[in-house]
Amino acid sequence: MQSFQTTSLKIENNQLWILDQQALPQKQIWLPANTVEQLVDHICTLRVRGAPLIGLSASLLLALLAEEGVSQPDLLTALEQLRASRPTAVNLMNNLDFMKKVLQQNNFVPALSDAALYLVEEDKNLCEAIAVAGNTLIKPNSRILTHCNTGGLATAGIGTALGVIRRGFESGKIDHVWVDETRPLLQGGRLTAWELGELNIPYQLICDSMAASLMSKGLVDAVWVGADRIAANGDVANKIGTYSLAVLAHYHQIPFYIAAPKTTLDANCLNGNLIPIEQRAASEVTGVSGQFGTVNWAPENAKVYNPAFDVTPAALISAWVLDSGIITPEQVQNGIFNAA
Repeated sequence: MQSFQTTSLKIENNQLWILDQQALPQKQIWLPANTVEQLVDHICTLRVRGAPLIGLSASLLLALLAEEGVSQPDLLTALEQLRASRPTAVNLMNNLDFMKKVLQQNNFVPALSDAALYLVEEDKNLCEAIAVAGNTLIKPNSRILTHCNTGGLATAGIGTALGVIRRGFESGKIDHVWVDETRPLLQGGRLTAWELGELNIPYQLICDSMAASLMSKGLVDAVWVGADRIAANGDVANKIGTYSLAVLAHYHQIPFYIAAPKTTLDANCLNGNLIPIEQRAASEVTGVSGQFGTVNWAPENAKVYNPAFDVTPAALISAWVLDSGIITPEQVQNGIFNAA
């Protein structure tokens, strides 16, 4: 397979490498992901994360395994193992469904390579299209609040919600970005703050519980977030805490926007209640781990409820910004996502 590199994944000498998103921002470490076991572990531990990137990394690995001579039946087994690694992010399922169709062809080895590289290029184009559409909604002198990480670390391109923010800043329309730390793994603080710093976009990091205070003071003009799955009725699963922001934005009459590619749509999921929500380890809430080691701040054996995502009802969303353009609440009510 031809070599290439994005912000957080690369193919080099027919090997798949991922940027360890657990080590950021202190260290930039590239890790190999050349077996199903390696990649599943990277995905489950969030060394690889971001709905688009998860799907792309799985697709690339399948193509590389095919080039190594792995049989068609074993590739199908690998595909299903990868599919099970993250239940909420539908990009993974959509990309693997695409790869599965290619795998059933007679000449599947080169076809899988072409398909995986196509998905990477498609994601770059989807991100740019989202950013162009979203930029039309950004007003001059905007102060934007965002949650989790939706930039180049999570995609092959410039990102989804963070891509919109990037293009808005480059257009001279964004003055400031408020970055939620995003519990439980602080992906806003570790990753989004790092990306904004690399882009020289002015930002301030806040605790998740501070958003209401900012809104009440009139310091937030819009909220932009990504999505891990969009149901047919417009409900959106995203990183835990997104629903809270939507409720707060609704109360304070602040626009709340979703930015996501078409690969995030799930027409077979009728509403948000049917989206599987991943439960994660208690240790992510009872303490923190990093390059420095592990620190626990909760009592030993404290009982923990730790869903990785929540669901924001469509009624709280001002618009869905896709690569195809801006989708309004009226269009969603008329069933535009049913045929996605």
